[in-house]
Amino acid sequence: MPGNDLTRLRIVLTVFFALDGFIFAGWVVRIPAIKEQTDASASTLGLALLGVSAGAVVTMMFTGRLCRRYGSHPVTVACGILLSLSVALPPLTHSTWALGAVLLVFGAAYGGINVAFNSAAVDLVAALRRPIMPSFHAAFSLGGMIGAGLGGLVAGSLSPTRHLLGLTVIGLLVTAVAGRALLRYDSPVPRPTPGQPEERAPRRPDARTHRLVVVFGLIALCTAYGEGALADWGTLHLEQDLDAHPGIAAAGYSCFALAMTIGRLCGTTLLERLGRTRTVVAGGAMAAAGMLVGSLAPSVWAALLGFAVTGIGLANIFPIAVERAGALAGPSGVAVASTFGYGGMLLGPPAIGFMADWFSLPIALTSVATLAAVAAVIGYGTRRATAD
Repeated sequence: MPGNDLTRLRIVLTVFFALDGFIFAGWVVRIPAIKEQTDASASTLGLALLGVSAGAVVTMMFTGRLCRRYGSHPVTVACGILLSLSVALPPLTHSTWALGAVLLVFGAAYGGINVAFNSAAVDLVAALRRPIMPSFHAAFSLGGMIGAGLGGLVAGSLSPTRHLLGLTVIGLLVTAVAGRALLRYDSPVPRPTPGQPEERAPRRPDARTHRLVVVFGLIALCTAYGEGALADWGTLHLEQDLDAHPGIAAAGYSCFALAMTIGRLCGTTLLERLGRTRTVVAGGAMAAAGMLVGSLAPSVWAALLGFAVTGIGLANIFPIAVERAGALAGPSGVAVASTFGYGGMLLGPPAIGFMADWFSLPIALTSVATLAAVAAVIGYGTRRATAD
C-alpha cells in the first residue's frame, strides 16, 4: 500500500478512536439524569450498568473471529453504526430492567468497535514499522474529554433524549464519511524485512504465543485497573480525605486524564527513543510512585500532582500491550488483551470499595501503585517478546 494511502488510513482510524471516546463520554455524563428518569436506586442502577460490561466482554472475543473472517475495517464501520444508534436508547427507558437491556446492546457495540479498530491499528503499525499505537489512544482520550465537556455544557439546557439523539446524529454522520473512506482500503500487509520471506497468512498461534498474549493481557489489566479506580474514587478521596473543595476535587480525574492524553500524544516519540520495554518499565515505575503520592500525600495539590504523574506513567502501557498481543495473534490477540484490560477497568472500582471498607480509601488506592509496579515487572520479564 502506498505511503499516502497509509497516511489517509491512519487519519480515518484516528477519527474512529476519537468518535468512540466522544460517544461513550457523552453517555457517561448523563447517567445521573437517566438514574432519576428510571427512578433507580444506587444498587439497581449498578446492576443495570453491568449491562455495558457484560455486553462488551462477551462481544470482544466474538469480534476477534468476525475480524478474521470479514476484516477489521468492515467490522469497525458496522460497530460504529450500532454504537451511534444504541447511545440514543437509554433515555427511552423508564425501568432499570429496560435500561439494562439496552445497555447490553450499547456495551456490545462498544466492545466490538474497540476490538475492531485496535486490530486495524495493529495492522497499520506493522505496515508503517513505527510505534504509533499511542496516538490512536490519545485520540480516544481527546474524544472523551470533548464529549464529557460538551455533555457538561448542554446538561442544563438539553434533555438526555435530545442530547444523546444528537450524539446519534453526529456518530452516524462521522461513521458515514469516515467509514466510506475506511472501506476503500484493505488491511495493509507488512513489507518483509530483508532476508525474510513475506508471510501472507498469519501462522496459527502455538501454546507459547497464547501464553504471551495472556501476559500482555495482564499488563493491560494492571494499567486499566488504575484508570477505572481513579475515575470512580479519585474525586471522593480528594474531597473526603483531604477536605478539598468540590470544584477542586472534581479536577482530580481531569488532571489524570489530561496527563494521560499528553503522555499518549508523546508516545510515538517516546517509543522510538526508548523502545517498548523501557517505556513499559519506566511508565509503570512512574505510575507507582505517582500513585503513592496521590493516595498518601497530606495536601490536595500534592495529590493532584501525584494523579498527573500517574496519568503520564500509565499512558502508553495499555496501547503497547494491545499492540504486542495483536502482533502475536492478530484480532484474537487484540480481543484477549482488550478483554483483560476492560476487566481491569471494571475490577478497579469495586475492589477499591471493598478495601476502603476494610482499611481506608487512601490505603485502598495504593493498590493502583502496586499493580502499576507489577506491570513494570511483567514488562521487563517479557522484554524479549517485546522485540525492541
